[in-house]
Amino acid sequence: MAKPLLRIQRYFCRKPIRFFSLILLYLTAGSLVLLHSGFVGDSGPGARGGRDPVVASEAGGRASSSDTRGLGIMNRVFKETRRSGRRFGPRWMRKSGQGGHDTVGRGGDYTSSWNRALKGRNAKDIDDGRAKYIGCYVDDTQKRALRGVSFFDYKKMTVFRCQDNCAERGYMYAGLEFGAECFCGHKIQAPNASESECNMECKGERSNICGGANRLSIYRLELSQESARRYGSAIFKGCFHRPDNVTAALPFSAVIRNMSVDKCVDMCTEREKSLAALAGERCYCGFPTPLFSLHELEDEDMCLHRCPGEEFESCGNDKFFVVYQTQVQDNRCMDRHFLPARTKQLVALASFPGAGNTWARHLIELATGFYTGSYYFDGSLYNKGFKGERDHWRSGRTICIKTHESGRKEIEAFDSSILMIRNPYKALMAEFNRKYGGHIGFASQAHWKGKEWPEFVKNYAPWWASHTLDWLTYGKNVHVVHFEDLKRDLFIQLKGMVQFLGLKVSEDRLLCVEGQKDGNFKRSGLRKLEYDPYTPDMRLNIDELIRTVDAALKKRNMSGVPAEYMPR
Repeated sequence: MAKPLLRIQRYFCRKPIRFFSLILLYLTAGSLVLLHSGFVGDSGPGARGGRDPVVASEAGGRASSSDTRGLGIMNRVFKETRRSGRRFGPRWMRKSGQGGHDTVGRGGDYTSSWNRALKGRNAKDIDDGRAKYIGCYVDDTQKRALRGVSFFDYKKMTVFRCQDNCAERGYMYAGLEFGAECFCGHKIQAPNASESECNMECKGERSNICGGANRLSIYRLELSQESARRYGSAIFKGCFHRPDNVTAALPFSAVIRNMSVDKCVDMCTEREKSLAALAGERCYCGFPTPLFSLHELEDEDMCLHRCPGEEFESCGNDKFFVVYQTQVQDNRCMDRHFLPARTKQLVALASFPGAGNTWARHLIELATGFYTGSYYFDGSLYNKGFKGERDHWRSGRTICIKTHESGRKEIEAFDSSILMIRNPYKALMAEFNRKYGGHIGFASQAHWKGKEWPEFVKNYAPWWASHTLDWLTYGKNVHVVHFEDLKRDLFIQLKGMVQFLGLKVSEDRLLCVEGQKDGNFKRSGLRKLEYDPYTPDMRLNIDELIRTVDAALKKRNMSGVPAEYMPR
């Protein structure tokens, strides 16, 4: 027995033979792995919880399924569910099994095209209640596949975040590219690409794919009832009186046969205008300007005039226009820079955490064209475009400086301040979500129902009051802005903030800001708690703190807190 073993040992000791033997073993093992994965990929419905496969047909690229849900407006329920990193074709493009209605989208664009790479293959729908994967599409920087708003995050981009931001703005589709870029739109205006070309992992979610180089991974979103005032990608703005100088207010117009909302919106989108105004058979395109600011809303009955090409939609008339906001991004307020010369005057943008400081920074940057700074450094905010985040707060290169500080020494370091105040019931919940879920994330149910929430309220509620009182006491020149007033009347409140900063007000920029006020960091608000997290004792304490702040504001001849802060 020893001699055969010795011969085998001598055989493998020869270097060439040993080398080729190891290569053969390696190739054999790799082939077995590939063969096994092929069998797993073609397994039937039972392999994945008994879900029915969707098979793409050769004629028209449609898919059939036993699921009979139509393509109408569906509730969007954003749930955090675990999902496979592997994606399959969508189930939404199908014929209804019961009603016989064809739910495939209308022709004329690439939206209704099935990804050709998936034809003839078994496809399983990934439907987690918020979006359905469509496929990989070509994207061109000169002619985008999705032409709505866009944003990027080179550190923490995820599929859910992109979907949530697009859905929040009423877009039908969300697309991800280069692992970190998100594009929104209502129509897919580009051809399919091979599925293998979408091969870049998401920067904030390695288990999912976020497009590729000039390739978009596109999802169709489930829009909620809150999007009822939209027509496709267009946002219904209302009925408005014809401007006095219509050619100056809305410089491009054309008569359209068989006028419809869709035709006017499409024409203005192609002209890269953010407003589409319907006036009978004429369509006007332009941007919000002081000549047509959309601030004086008329009764919708004044615009009642049936569209010739659309029985159930109103197309306005010669005196009253029906106005929609297209998916074109208004770029008049998108340029931002550091101050041309360093300033010695330091202006604070002060607030209690969770009171909307980041949102206010976004508005100020768009309205002024200058970056805002921060007393701290938050890399996630820098990655979202707040370039002043890296500057030292005393650099003098930013228009104002974010701070949550409330000590006398820290407050007196600033020459003036904008003080943001928010309803403490809302601010505490927002800060709790940020603390345990990030800037646009959410705290888990375990945090809300555990010991963290009561402890948080006990420590942070008194700080909400002391923060405001300290700034009112030690601040040198304080301009108070209530978060609720800013949301309710953004134009007037933001105009006052720009004037307080000592800058000339550009009404065109302010009107541009109104059209994209949310930014790309807004928490969606879709995961609202199903119960009131505040106990009666918590409310008694917080109500007393509100009264204290209200009295302090009135003592300084300022308006008190807004009425909705607490029952009076």
